[in-house]
Amino acid sequence: MEWSIQDIARSAGTTSRTLRHYGAVGLLEPSRLGSNGYRYYDEQALVRLQRILLLRELGLGLPAIAEVLDGQRDRVAALETHLELLEQERRRIGRQIDSVRTTLRKLKGGERLMAEEVFDGFDHTKYEKEVTERWGAEAYRRGDQWWSSLSTEEKKAHQQEQLDIGAAFGAAHAAGLAVDSDDVQAIARRLHAWLRPAVSSVSAGYFAGLGRLYVDDPRYGFEGAAAEFVRDAMKIYAERNLSD
Repeated sequence: MEWSIQDIARSAGTTSRTLRHYGAVGLLEPSRLGSNGYRYYDEQALVRLQRILLLRELGLGLPAIAEVLDGQRDRVAALETHLELLEQERRRIGRQIDSVRTTLRKLKGGERLMAEEVFDGFDHTKYEKEVTERWGAEAYRRGDQWWSSLSTEEKKAHQQEQLDIGAAFGAAHAAGLAVDSDDVQAIARRLHAWLRPAVSSVSAGYFAGLGRLYVDDPRYGFEGAAAEFVRDAMKIYAERNLSD
């Protein structure tokens, strides 16, 4: 079975121009060209386009996507990785939906709102003891003061960026990219930028030490080789770009 470029563009929510561009850069070639010059795509092309769109949502550029697709030819394994990332996102959104439902129910019923329910999934104060023990009371105070100054939308955006960075690291590791590659180091740069508002000054030692926590503590969302991948990428970024 095959589909025309117009059918694919409509189903995927993209444009024929975008699909032609993907073909021009070698990312998604049509399965065949009709006698009238029209482009047609088979099931294999559909799966490849799905992977391209998923990687685009993770923030990867076209050159990085091409490297990912070339480096991981097992489509089933690749889609299993994407599925896990999407499941993580669904769980996060599910918590937000439950939080909004609780807020609406209480507002309609005139019940008292509880902050822990309204901001479910965004609670940072439970880590006060841990942060204080690792980096001192002043570090916690600065972070808490900064977090408290944010609006609800800013807090959501900050948490979403954290999830996006984690997903990008996961996709890069699944694709077999080198920790010192430009694409992986760009993700480490995003993580450094994400930390700076809360920490103020992110030293090389701090950043590399945080990377080691990804290996030591599974609560940070990575385990085994994936955690070591993030740690090594952060260590290289710290050595190249930061100072103590």
